[in-house]
Amino acid sequence: MDAHSWDERYAATELVWSAEPNQFVAAELADLAPGRALDLAAGEGRNAIWLARRGWHVTASDFSQVALDKGARLADGLADGLADGLAGGLDLTWVCADATAWDEPAAYDLVLLAYLQLPASQRRAAVRAAFASLRPGGTFFLVAHDSTNLTEGVGGPQDPDVLMTADDILADLGDEEYDLLRAGRVERQVAGPDGTARVAYDALVRLVRPGVPA
Repeated sequence: MDAHSWDERYAATELVWSAEPNQFVAAELADLAPGRALDLAAGEGRNAIWLARRGWHVTASDFSQVALDKGARLADGLADGLADGLAGGLDLTWVCADATAWDEPAAYDLVLLAYLQLPASQRRAAVRAAFASLRPGGTFFLVAHDSTNLTEGVGGPQDPDVLMTADDILADLGDEEYDLLRAGRVERQVAGPDGTARVAYDALVRLVRPGVPA
């Protein structure tokens, strides 16, 4: 799907995704001290908003302006009722841009890619752009629909060209140096068509760019 197609999808419903952060984002990144974060392919910004509410200075980027506009409205509504004492509201910048062409070297303490759906060559460009955006000591975190979900899980895209594994992501990084914290397949509980709990499979990668933070 191109940006226009995603614009149409985001415009068709109030929220395509939940307003809550992805469960793996929340579980894996809650222990990080706030700094500067980049959420590439942020969609409606649920993860970016969650990070901002935890004190991060967040840039949320997506190639769908419709999604970003919805995220900004959601953030404004949440900021009006902040109970966590963040003076001045949420520190969020919304940027309409293609994740495969992001070019801001060594600028962020955290770069997040959540449920990016691109063919392998474009995904590789986005992954490498995300890694290049990390400062020394910064965290790269990706969660996406796993390739095995097509045959073993439920839900998610049914196009194998936009699915991936953790090993695919590590291969995308080529000879880049990193400290690997976690890479593999994780299970996510979802409701099946009959309302019973079913399992969806996601690929998860968490790693750190070596070096001492500035």
